[in-house]
Amino acid sequence: MSYHFFALMSRMKYINRWGLMNNTKNENICEHSLVVAMLCHALVTISNEKFGTNLNPEHAAMLGIYHDASEIITGDMPTPIKYFNPLISDAYKQVEKVAQDKLVSHLPEYMKESYSSLLTPNEEDIEYLPFLKAADKLSALIKCIEEEKVGNKEFMKAYASIKKSLEDMDLACVKVFMDDFLPSYLLTLDEQD
Repeated sequence: MSYHFFALMSRMKYINRWGLMNNTKNENICEHSLVVAMLCHALVTISNEKFGTNLNPEHAAMLGIYHDASEIITGDMPTPIKYFNPLISDAYKQVEKVAQDKLVSHLPEYMKESYSSLLTPNEEDIEYLPFLKAADKLSALIKCIEEEKVGNKEFMKAYASIKKSLEDMDLACVKVFMDDFLPSYLLTLDEQD
């Protein structure tokens, strides 16, 4: 029997983000998920090393890799639409769950439990969710910085809104990341030497 899960995952590169925005460079969910995985790993590492938490950074990274996988089926729903009102938000969560279940159905039985928990974090992963949400928002903030850096003013309002939501999260590791690592995104490659 042939299983389609990983072939479907490879289609992440075809789903573009920021559909309502004028992008100078398109970003797909495959690229975004890699960034989220790295950021989630970094946030958990910072939290462990500086603030005494005891979470697994590698598991956090895996959650980041698969956090938007359902969009292979649903497409990327722009944030202003997804959160326009509670009815749309709740309906989208239901559609997302159906898509996640459909993706898991394309795995052999012996892999379903492991991947199901990556696509739909369970109770054991509750501690990771703030880090995952923060990493997702940091990725969006970095996209805004990159667009503004090349003169695209389209992302200015998004930048302000995302930055405020990150600050409102009140996660110490996010503040550390923003203080220690975010300024480098404003520099050119030569300035980072």
